[in-house]
Amino acid sequence: MYGDWLDIGPIDQIEAGTARTLPVEGAEELAIFRTLGGEFFAIVNACPHKRGPLSQGIVHGDVVTCPLHSWNISLRSGRALGGDEGCVPTIPLKLDAGRIYLLRSAVAAAAQSSPQAA
Repeated sequence: MYGDWLDIGPIDQIEAGTARTLPVEGAEELAIFRTLGGEFFAIVNACPHKRGPLSQGIVHGDVVTCPLHSWNISLRSGRALGGDEGCVPTIPLKLDAGRIYLLRSAVAAAAQSSPQAA
């Protein structure tokens, strides 16, 4: 049942309004966010502007503000908001029985498209 999904741990490892990082061999680090409203999102942990660590940004609603230059990034789409342009890859995520799962094929695709993989 979970062959297509990677179990990355319990939901309570991430406090509301924060993020945790997840290294991926040969790829960009991922950031797993938990909003104050209890939603979870997974994106590549690099702002499309200057590659700032989004996991260290401020989470408000379903948006994270990059700690380097205050770009706002949608956690749902990965797109920069406002007048900024750019996008960061998102990774499908699901919750089941108190655990977080990432779609294995999306993690692999992020690894293949990563500048570190080249």
